[in-house]
Amino acid sequence: MTLYIKNMVCGRCIMVVKSEFEKLGLQTISVELGEVELEDSITKSQKEILLNNLQELGFDFIDDKKTKTIERIKNLIVDLVHHKNNELKINLSDYLVENLNQDYSTLSNLFSEIENTTIEKYFISQKIEKVKELLIYNELSLSEIADILNYSNVAHLSNQFKKITGFTPTHFKQQKDKKRIQIEHL
Repeated sequence: MTLYIKNMVCGRCIMVVKSEFEKLGLQTISVELGEVELEDSITKSQKEILLNNLQELGFDFIDDKKTKTIERIKNLIVDLVHHKNNELKINLSDYLVENLNQDYSTLSNLFSEIENTTIEKYFISQKIEKVKELLIYNELSLSEIADILNYSNVAHLSNQFKKITGFTPTHFKQQKDKKRIQIEHL
């Protein structure tokens, strides 16, 4: 049995969700971004308790097909940008088609319809949040960050960063109050 969970965006989310299943004595086969595969089915009362516990932690169940697809798109993009830097060189549409086994135009239209933004804009917002994170760590040059996130050059990264945030990367680094957006709120 597979359950789909909304707002799972990182490794800690996986640990938290897995822990909630374990608290109820439910055996998981796998817990990944956005989905949990169980060994056995769960009772209605277990599902209600689990839902309440997950909602208190900012998660939710996904039941309809469209929402599952949107969540899978988001999770694939988050995973690609924040955990698989070396794979950013592949074409985003090819990556989504390969992982979701659906036509890109269908995915794109659905995403735009439900999220009121495009897949590309969502992808860019994730990349900009990753840039912010790397700038705050102050361990890499802007050139290295551009390379890691597969920008053609520093100017392209800087222009996109300023367009999204209103600041240049250098000005952002100099701010005392660096505002980052939680991934699940993008």
